[in-house]
Amino acid sequence: MTLKSIPLLLGGLFLSLAGFAQEHQRIHIPGSDIDLEMVLLPGGQWTYRQADGQQQTYVLDSFLMATHELTYDAWALFQIRENDSDASALPDVAFQADAVSRPSPPYLDFANGMGRAGGYPAVSMTQQAALRYCQWLYQKTGRFFRLPTEAEWTYACQANQDWQPEDLADYSWYYDNSFEKYHIIAEKKPNPWGLYDMLGNVAEWTLDFYEENYLGATADQASNPWVIPLRKHSRTVKGGSYDSTPEECTCTHRLKSQPKWQARDPQIPKSIWWNPDSPFVGFRLLSPLKQPSPEEIETFFQTAIKD
Repeated sequence: MTLKSIPLLLGGLFLSLAGFAQEHQRIHIPGSDIDLEMVLLPGGQWTYRQADGQQQTYVLDSFLMATHELTYDAWALFQIRENDSDASALPDVAFQADAVSRPSPPYLDFANGMGRAGGYPAVSMTQQAALRYCQWLYQKTGRFFRLPTEAEWTYACQANQDWQPEDLADYSWYYDNSFEKYHIIAEKKPNPWGLYDMLGNVAEWTLDFYEENYLGATADQASNPWVIPLRKHSRTVKGGSYDSTPEECTCTHRLKSQPKWQARDPQIPKSIWWNPDSPFVGFRLLSPLKQPSPEEIETFFQTAIKD
């Protein structure tokens, strides 16, 4: 499947940067006390400049980006059946909480004692599990959510100005100041677009299959590039974490997900839900400004989720 066959899933609406007014939106998860705070980011022409000096220009459509990493409080609505209900905003669909396939109970403390409820980021889920959360969230809210592509994530991090903090400690929890643990979201300063913890705290899943030569892999994708996955491993992870060096906490640094993150999983085959050895990885939600059709949404999840 090519990008041309599912164009609306990556946005579909071009907005000029000139005169663009930044907008915040709150999207409520029915049956809960959780609101998702999102920032509308303008689409337009953007150049991906790698640390090695190579670059490539793309056109990105406008999208809503979560102001912070998904919290455990929001994840637990999906993970734990008792926290969910049949409430849904999706029209013409009778949502049933009992019919949802949910993460298996963790057999270890995948947070490694660093904290859960109260605003801590959700961690240690597989990329597939993060996408299944997005499926559930669509059924609850009636709005399509997904992970950002590598290009969208980098664009959001750079805030349209190749922004990098002069004092990383003001914006990021990383190895030098984190005490080797993640922290409650949004305790540091946001980037110029109002996005918290883009660097450090926990690294974040993207939608892309990992290609070492990213620019080469997307050379024929002028608009909304996405390296579509062909198998389970590996994916691109961005942003650095509480355990990262300053060099790893940049908008362009890339991390390749590893099968060894499931090394302690005793199951055969390995879990589709958990990476017990990646407490440094979580995720952030994105929603295209122009929403795709239900048929396109179903096609997207069939394409993106590879177990």
